[in-house]
Amino acid sequence: MKSLIICALGSLFFGCHHQPKKASVPPAITNTQAADTMWKKEFEQLLPKLGHRNWILVVDKAFPLQSAPGIVTINTGEPMRPVLGELVRMLEKASHVKPVYYTDLELNSLSDDLCPGAEQARTEIFQALQDAQVNTILHEEVFSKIDTASKLFTTVVLKTESTIPYSSVFIELDCGYWSAAAEKALRTKMKSRPKR
Repeated sequence: MKSLIICALGSLFFGCHHQPKKASVPPAITNTQAADTMWKKEFEQLLPKLGHRNWILVVDKAFPLQSAPGIVTINTGEPMRPVLGELVRMLEKASHVKPVYYTDLELNSLSDDLCPGAEQARTEIFQALQDAQVNTILHEEVFSKIDTASKLFTTVVLKTESTIPYSSVFIELDCGYWSAAAEKALRTKMKSRPKR
């Protein structure tokens, strides 16, 4: 009987003791996830405003912060490969622009003995660019093109965590719904019309 009373009291005590429910907490967002979301949102807001003659640069970590007013820099906080892959996908979906890709000619000669990780970085860059036509020109020539364009048109710089030299990818935007052939045909037609 004594045991039965002890059990009953124990049940009452522990049964009535209220255990607060733990609040359902969503999984914590990592720094990488936050950075991933932030740069994409910022770039997605810019993309509809960009057009023919604008440039987008996906650059390594040591790329200098530019002081020219026409340059917008976004620090992605991510490695080169996912940023470049996401950018390629965004540009493929955009109907108003067509990307023209450039890489540094120096990248083709980089090897792991000169810079550990260079060969894998090069492979990843060209995998991200998929079947796109890629123009390779000397680093200084690319900068000359960008310097000229940025005096009149906005250049967007997406800075990555890449620490491989000459791994930047430069994208010149062209019109997505008007080709060079169509432009040439239009100019020829205009010349052949009699002047009034």
